[in-house]
Amino acid sequence: MLATANNQIYSRDEVCRVLSISQRQLRGWEKQKLIHPAETFGFSDLLALRTIVKLRQAKIPAMQIHKAVTALRNTMRHVVNPLTELKIFAVGKKIRVEADGRMMEPVSGQLLLDFKEAELKRLLQFPTLAQPPQNSHQRTAERWFEKGLELEQTGAPVEEIVSAYEQAVSLDPQSAGALVNLGTIYFNTRSFAEAERCYKKAIAADPNYALAHFNLGNLHDERGDRTKALLHYSSAVRLNPGYADAHYNIALLFQSNGEVMKAMRHWKTYLKLDPGSSWAVIARRELDKLRDATLVRGTRL
Repeated sequence: MLATANNQIYSRDEVCRVLSISQRQLRGWEKQKLIHPAETFGFSDLLALRTIVKLRQAKIPAMQIHKAVTALRNTMRHVVNPLTELKIFAVGKKIRVEADGRMMEPVSGQLLLDFKEAELKRLLQFPTLAQPPQNSHQRTAERWFEKGLELEQTGAPVEEIVSAYEQAVSLDPQSAGALVNLGTIYFNTRSFAEAERCYKKAIAADPNYALAHFNLGNLHDERGDRTKALLHYSSAVRLNPGYADAHYNIALLFQSNGEVMKAMRHWKTYLKLDPGSSWAVIARRELDKLRDATLVRGTRL
């Protein structure tokens, strides 16, 4: 390995040895434009290659990786190399991206469920109760709920997290917060039937819980049921008009259905609520596309 004053330089042989890949794999990824061809590689190149290795180990096709990286470069202009600057990983057979504490689908730019710390603080909080818990079971349930949040934030094994939330639900079946978080865990492990069961129970326990409707909308969206997804996203917005993520997903659904004016209205609302995030870059791009398309159709008329 060669060394310079500012960084480390790796030869092709060293890269292959460090990452346990073959020269053939490396050449193939270069031809597929996942990484620039070179005789030597820097540390950032090594990080990018490590991400590719992990995705390929998860059986993600190279073409799918290329499509995702290209989309991210086009939509997130401030990101030079998505493979090193963003957290890109596999969930089942799909690629997911984490940016600014949120999870997204890289090609469409659609926001997805995540239960990282930033989202936990903002969304996965125990629902506000009109009155404090009236019995010891409810008080203990709330402590188990808070324990589950703590375990999530410290990266504990998922079994421990699930156990804490299940304890909360067993003590208080009306513990909507614990039910939603259980549903989120099941969603991320693609146990969709269990996730749906938890979200529906949470809504039954607290019909005004916007997050439960939003998450159930995400679940139906993931399954391809746009009608049900729109129903629950709309419920989330009705309950919380400032729910930016719900407006974002509604805009995507209307846009995919060709309902341009409705999509534009929700893109504009989203941008008013969340103008400074990386997601706003995508929202502005989509809004501009719709405006341009509307102007073209108007000119032809």
